[in-house]
Amino acid sequence: MGAYLLLALAIAAEVSATVSLKLSEGFSKLGPSIIVVAGYAVAFVALSYVLKLGLPVGVVYAIWAAAGVALVAIIGVVFLKEAINATMIAGLALVIGGVVLIEIGSAST
Repeated sequence: MGAYLLLALAIAAEVSATVSLKLSEGFSKLGPSIIVVAGYAVAFVALSYVLKLGLPVGVVYAIWAAAGVALVAIIGVVFLKEAINATMIAGLALVIGGVVLIEIGSAST
């Protein structure tokens, strides 16, 4: 499995775990609580394999973190009916822009 495919798996697992963390209501609901634990386990195992395949840790973590932040924010707004405003959207754009710059910078070294 390619490094970027594993990274996508790590991101999907982490986002699923994070959303389930909210749905678990303080680990009082069994189903979402199981997804939290399993999701984070899958995310970190997949992330460790991505790093083993040789991608730079700074690039991997930047993509993982930014994608996670953006996806969780989108899921929060669309499915959990959480509020969003222009300042938050600008912040997400800056996070994503920062990752793009890190990726571009790592390619030139």
